[in-house]
Amino acid sequence: MKNSILFRGNFGKMNFNMAETFSHIVIQGLTASGRPFRPSDWAERLSGVFSVLGVDHRLNYSPYVTPTAIDGVRCVVVDKQLEALDPRAYRFLLGFARDNELHVIESSCV
Repeated sequence: MKNSILFRGNFGKMNFNMAETFSHIVIQGLTASGRPFRPSDWAERLSGVFSVLGVDHRLNYSPYVTPTAIDGVRCVVVDKQLEALDPRAYRFLLGFARDNELHVIESSCV
């Protein structure tokens, strides 16, 4: 991917095995220059695009696109199944990461 960083290995509490198949990608809220991505609620906003309002009037994030924090860094975890279910949504998320020069990591467990 142009202008984005893709690497495999150890990241905080996640351990990656090079022989494993990666089931998720993690979009980190860090730019290529290492600065935090702004606004600070970007992960919730991006995940909110794929959420639904439940009968209890609460926001329910998609099981395929979830905001989280890993070692204090805001992230969006994307289940790779989304690529088969909705290729345009998957491309949108990767395009967002590329356009904003965010770190992208493949993971087999989150």
